[in-house]
Amino acid sequence: MDMIFEHEIPQGSRLYFGKSAELKREIETYAAKLLSQEGFEEIVTPFFSFHQHQQVDEKSLLRFSDKANRLVSLRADSTYDVVRLISRRLGRSTDHKKWFYIQPIFRYPSFEFYQIGAELIGEKNISLSVKIVSDLLRHFQCESYLQISHIAIPKIISSMLDIPLEVLKAGKLEALLSHKEPWLNALATLESIKKIDEVIEIVPKELKLPLEEMKELALNCGHFNVILAPLFYAKMRYYETLFFRFISNNKTLSSGGEYTFEEENSSGFGIYSDTLIETLMNREIK
Repeated sequence: MDMIFEHEIPQGSRLYFGKSAELKREIETYAAKLLSQEGFEEIVTPFFSFHQHQQVDEKSLLRFSDKANRLVSLRADSTYDVVRLISRRLGRSTDHKKWFYIQPIFRYPSFEFYQIGAELIGEKNISLSVKIVSDLLRHFQCESYLQISHIAIPKIISSMLDIPLEVLKAGKLEALLSHKEPWLNALATLESIKKIDEVIEIVPKELKLPLEEMKELALNCGHFNVILAPLFYAKMRYYETLFFRFISNNKTLSSGGEYTFEEENSSGFGIYSDTLIETLMNREIK
């Protein structure tokens, strides 16, 4: 067994001190104020959950048994716990639909991540989420670009051309472009909102609506630096149609999108506090 020194902490855990602790508190305080002004109420969910296996790969869970020998997990995801608790446990005492949380999640074997998240239950319009994240990043003078994607597009193309989704997830464009479809090449090179109408004109009818939805979000999101990524595919746990990422120096600061819970269309986002703090700290060092 390796010797563990008194000053060591488990790999993957977090330690904030000095400037990083100050930044963490400042970000969380501003986020809470901003979200409250936008009509959100705060919720703090338990660290322990019976239901995490329904939303997260069981291999990533930190699990143990309670006194009744039931499996319990450390919270590895906040979204569905928040939505489920509001809908099923608190629904009789409140009809509020906009909630935010500032809390960590934990993943096997010893990873700890801090998040600022919000859920808009019954609200499908994710431009509201984009504007909030954009406002927060602008407040901290954090330059980023907004990537807009639509999960339905790679799924439709996968079905139409009989291409495994894993190929799209890996970004192997050569597998797509080998089909030599002009509309496919147009999709692969589409980044600017200025070109989207031309692409909508030539794609198969099944792809027109998802592209129109991407266009509408890009035009109404309020963020000036927008990149369209219609072929980007990431297997999300719950986002089903439109989703977005804020990216700085190739690191994702925030992501969000639309999802359905118990047949109710909703939306939400998460801001990855640790990545944002690291980005701001590196900027000051430079």
